[in-house]
Amino acid sequence: MIVLKSPPELALMRQAGHIVATVLAEIGHHVKPGVTTLELDQIAADIIAKHGAVSSFKGYIPDKTAGQPPFPGTICASVNDEIVHGIPTTRRLKEGDIVKIDVGACYKGYHADSATTFPVGRVNRYAQELMLTTQECLKSAIAVMRKGNRFGDIGAAIQRVAHGRGYSVVEEYSSHGVGRKLHEGFSLMNTGEEDRGFMLRPGLTIAVEPMINQGVAGTKVKKDLWTVATKDGKLSAHFEHTVAITDGEPEVLTILN
Repeated sequence: MIVLKSPPELALMRQAGHIVATVLAEIGHHVKPGVTTLELDQIAADIIAKHGAVSSFKGYIPDKTAGQPPFPGTICASVNDEIVHGIPTTRRLKEGDIVKIDVGACYKGYHADSATTFPVGRVNRYAQELMLTTQECLKSAIAVMRKGNRFGDIGAAIQRVAHGRGYSVVEEYSSHGVGRKLHEGFSLMNTGEEDRGFMLRPGLTIAVEPMINQGVAGTKVKKDLWTVATKDGKLSAHFEHTVAITDGEPEVLTILN
């Protein structure tokens, strides 16, 4: 189901987006060798609570028939070959790691969702190139998120950048609608064909999140039933923004103004 937001609803989503962006900015100051992902999780929990919001992730169960336990963290923290949904633990980050931090916050009933891949200290050029490419995938996707374009244009933009640089696009996990619910109404593939699919309309809000792998696109789920990793053990990067479709330029709701 496609849900379009009214101006008052978008205002609340902007507040939620500001909180999420604040969390990611602060976490970025603390990502360094020796820090644990659980310590980063606590930073996020404190900021979200301070702003009168609640975590979109903590206690989340995506499908009650899948047998997954409720997600235990405020953030998802996924390291190196882990793509998404990593559970924060006492694991200490090491020099040269890359860590994907995914954050969702709900403010007065409305959600925003964003993710960033951070380098831990100095990383090699292969990791740098992967992160830069994934950022470019996100930028290219946002650039086509305009009234009159279609879902397929978003996936095609991501795919064109990633495949053009020799990377694969994760297809088993996707972008999605967001608003009154964290996953609201639809999923949106990060691959696609131009001019195909649902037409973008003002008031539509989408969490667009390319997940790009160094190697094959295949994935596996770890024993914790949450953490998703690359099938071949190679690196993956992940960037995400919550974006509102308008009558003009797309509005990114999860950036600091």
